Amino acid sequence: MTISISKAKQIFMAEFERLDELVEVLEGGGRILFPTDTIWGVGCDATNPKAVDGIYELKRRDKNKPLVVLVSDIEMLKKYVEHVHPKVETLLSYHQRPLSVIYDKGINLAENLLGPGGSVAIRMVQDELCQEIISRFGRPIVATSANISNFPFPRNFGEISSDILEGVDFVVRHKQGEKDLNNPSVIIKLAPSGELIFLRE
Repeated sequence: MTISISKAKQIFMAEFERLDELVEVLEGGGRILFPTDTIWGVGCDATNPKAVDGIYELKRRDKNKPLVVLVSDIEMLKKYVEHVHPKVETLLSYHQRPLSVIYDKGINLAENLLGPGGSVAIRMVQDELCQEIISRFGRPIVATSANISNFPFPRNFGEISSDILEGVDFVVRHKQGEKDLNNPSVIIKLAPSGELIFLRE
């Protein structure tokens, strides 16, 4: 049964009242389950190595596979990467679909979520609730699909396994009733030549 627009709005507004509790969970190194601007994800403080380890353990994910980081705006982004190329900054301002960018060097982040050479994939979120969560927390958060590794990612809340639901410390209620099938973000990387390479469209 699809949730009504008015009911969905009530839940959305109620989530803002619960954000202090959610932020406390993140500050304590806990794990959250939330709807990102793409698919449902599990997240934690992206600056806390122990919390990041907890995400890998929950997903049974190979620790050699880096995780995506979410930021609320361009100002926050610039605090956590060594350099944002003007071409990328322009693209972030105009791109309509959720866009994850692989940067050569992440800084001020937990080292165990970084890729080879310190690279990191970061998405500047477009979803209003996600932006508010990150803004209130004041730091980036990890966001990885809410599934056990090697199993399909959930396209809505109803597809999330009990292992994930029972393994987090806070579950966001917003969008739980939505049945729309959502997809992961576009992923790009800037080549040394300055060319934008689309790794996933």
